[in-house]
Amino acid sequence: MSTPSHKEHKHHAPRSVGCMIITCSDTRTPETDTSGQLIQKLLKESGHTIAAYHLVKDEPAQIRARISDGVANDSVQAIIINGGTGISRRDSTFEAVDAMLEKRLDGFGEVFRFLTYQEIGSPAIMSRATAGIIKGRILFSTPGSENAVRLAMEKLILPELGHLVKELTK
Repeated sequence: MSTPSHKEHKHHAPRSVGCMIITCSDTRTPETDTSGQLIQKLLKESGHTIAAYHLVKDEPAQIRARISDGVANDSVQAIIINGGTGISRRDSTFEAVDAMLEKRLDGFGEVFRFLTYQEIGSPAIMSRATAGIIKGRILFSTPGSENAVRLAMEKLILPELGHLVKELTK
């Protein structure tokens, strides 16, 4: 008896995942939040649903409150956050998220930074993109630029989203 391949294993994953999107920004509005809009567009094109969307200031209490709302919502299986992952004084998303994670998926940040390095070189080291598990939900936190969001979504999040949700329900 052989072990199923990764492709066979992913075949049984849900095709549609309920997602919450949180944009962390001190300057964006819903109309100018092109990264949040891109996440929603890519999710919908892949057959996933948008259970909630929030735009919050880069304030840890606001970020934690929205994450708490997401994990309390039965229609949310995944939370995708963009913005606030850099090293500037106002970037506090990483600290807010990291303190709430029950399990970390270090590979997400590592591979994201590697792919970013391939595109832009050494500035990739400033990204504090992260992912993990919180109360049975998968959470991704990406930089806020459209290029970073597209890279994370297309290369890492969308290919594994259903598979990750399936693994969480085992």
